[in-house]
Amino acid sequence: MAFIDYYKVLEIDKNASEKDIKNAYRKLARKYHPDLNPNDEEANKKFQQLNEANEVLSDPEKRKKYDKYGENWQHGEAYEQQARQQANQQAGGFGGYAGFGDAQGYGEDEGFGSEDFSDFFQSMFGGAGSGTRGGRSAKFRGQDYNASLNLNLRDVLETHKQTLTVNGKNIRITIPAGIENGQTIKIAGHGAPGVNGGPAGDLFIKFNIAPDADFKRDGNDLYATLKLDLYTAVLGGEITADTLTGKVKLKIKPETQNGTKVKLKGKGMPVYKKDNEFGDLYLTFDIRIPTNLTEKQRQLFEELAKSST
Repeated sequence: MAFIDYYKVLEIDKNASEKDIKNAYRKLARKYHPDLNPNDEEANKKFQQLNEANEVLSDPEKRKKYDKYGENWQHGEAYEQQARQQANQQAGGFGGYAGFGDAQGYGEDEGFGSEDFSDFFQSMFGGAGSGTRGGRSAKFRGQDYNASLNLNLRDVLETHKQTLTVNGKNIRITIPAGIENGQTIKIAGHGAPGVNGGPAGDLFIKFNIAPDADFKRDGNDLYATLKLDLYTAVLGGEITADTLTGKVKLKIKPETQNGTKVKLKGKGMPVYKKDNEFGDLYLTFDIRIPTNLTEKQRQLFEELAKSST
C-alpha cells in the first residue's frame, strides 16, 4: 500500500485532538461520500483515503505507531523485533525468525474490516466504507436553501402572505407583522430533497427592509421630524401630523421651542408576533423661520424686537 499522509488527508496538523480528528472526518466524509458524488472517481478515492486515515488516527494505539514509524507503521514493531532476534542469533541466542512471521500476521490483523471503523462512520454511513447496511443505501438530509426578500417599512405593518419562487418552485409564506431588517425565518422542509429517502432540508429567508424616507425605525419605535411654522410655535395652535397608519391632529403649546419632542403612544411598529402591541412614534419639531417677508411683516418683527428689549 502506498504511503498516505493521514494528517494531510484529514486537513489537520499532527497536534490535533481526538475531537479535531472526529470533526474533520465528519465534515469531509459527508462531502466526498459516494452517494453524494456518483460516478466521481476522484471523490470516491478521496473517500477511501478518509476512511483509512480516520481508522488509524482515531485509534490511539494505531496513531502512536503511525507517528513513530511513518509509512512502515504497520510493520515497524515487527521489523524491530526481527532485528533484535537476528542480533541475538548472532550472539548465540534462540530468537530464530519467528518475529518475521509475527510481522506478517500483524499486518493481516490490521486490515480494514468493518469492525475497525469509527462509531460515527457506522451510524452515519451504515457500514465500513460502503455507505450501506444490509444492502440499503444510507439516508442523508437535504441541503438547506437560503433566500432573501426585499420589503419596505410599510410592507411589515400587517401580517400578510406572499408567494416566493425558489429553485423554480412557488412557495407561499406568511410574513409576520413587525419583522425587522436582517431577521431570518425558517420554512421547514422546503430545502433540497434528501438523498435516498432522507428528510428534505429547510428554507431560510432573510428579510431586507429598505430605509423609509420619513420614518426612522429603532426596534418597535419610530422617529420622525415634523416641520412647524414660527407663528404656531410662538402662539400655539393645532396641526396635522403623518403617521404610518394615517394622519393625526396635534395640539401645539404656545412658545414651543425648536427640537421639542412629543410621543405618540402606540403609533410605532407592531411588535413581532404579539397581537395588538405596538411601539411608539417620537416626533421632533423643526421650527421654520419665515422667508420672503413683506414690508409690513418686517415692520412687525422690528416692533416686536424693540418691545422685547
